[in-house]
Amino acid sequence: MRSALQRVEASAACRAGLWLLHDFLDESHTISQDDHTAEGSFWHAIMHRREPDPSNSKYWWRLVGAHPVLKQLREAGVGFTTPEAFVDECERVRGSGSPDEDRARQVQLMEWRLLFDWCWRHAN
Repeated sequence: MRSALQRVEASAACRAGLWLLHDFLDESHTISQDDHTAEGSFWHAIMHRREPDPSNSKYWWRLVGAHPVLKQLREAGVGFTTPEAFVDECERVRGSGSPDEDRARQVQLMEWRLLFDWCWRHAN
C-alpha cells in the first residue's frame, strides 16, 4: 500500500505529464524540478529533450535510473538501448520531416502514455 506522501508525489508527476502533453513546458518544468522522485526526473528529462536541451536531458536521465517504464519501452521494441541514445536520435531527426522523425514522435507518445499510466496507478 502506498503512503499518502507517495500518492501526492505521484499526483504531482501526473500534473507534470499533463502540462507537458499540452506543450506547457515551463509549467511542467516547475513541477518536475520540485519532484525528487524517479518519475519527477523522468518528466524533467523528457521536458529538456523537447526544449531542446539534450545535455540537460541526459543529466536527468542519469537520475531516473532503471525505471520500470524504460523496461516496458525496451520490451515494446522501440530500438533504443538507453534514453540517452534516444535523445541523440531525437536531435538527429528534429525538424527533418522524415519517417525517422515520425517514428521518434511515436516512441515519445508511447513513452508519455506508459509513464503517465505508471504515475496514475501510483497516485490512486
